[in-house]
Amino acid sequence: MSFRPTTKDERPTTNDGMKKNDLKKQVTAAIQACLDKKAEELTILEMEKGSGAFTDYFVLCSGTNPRQVQAIADEVELRLKTAGIRPAHVEGYKQAEWILVDYVDFVVHVFSEKARKFYDLERLWKTATKLEPAQLKPSAPRKRTTVTAPRKRKRA
Repeated sequence: MSFRPTTKDERPTTNDGMKKNDLKKQVTAAIQACLDKKAEELTILEMEKGSGAFTDYFVLCSGTNPRQVQAIADEVELRLKTAGIRPAHVEGYKQAEWILVDYVDFVVHVFSEKARKFYDLERLWKTATKLEPAQLKPSAPRKRTTVTAPRKRKRA
């Protein structure tokens, strides 16, 4: 695979950067698309700042055959396209051994079982934090609470 990641300077930017909750929603949508197509061995890696990673998250999963690998990648693209998000780059679709779908702030890797074992990205990026899908739930806005003084009780 001859994928060359774009650098931060080459990547399109959004107004004020991407909000953390929006990014988490997008990654969660990609994960759900993978799961809906019965992807196996789903792994989410949160890349460390300063690690040399060109993105914030990796979503890795496997398919059991080339058609399923393509179907998973197709579903990820379709799900995010309906939300108005298109990939910056897609690599490896025809071969269906390792399809890389680059959304700039996160990258979805869909592997055949054989390619997944061979490239072993979890080992290569072992400093990354493994996350569970529930850990990507967008944080709810904090509610303001007002503190009131306790009421005095009347004596009978």
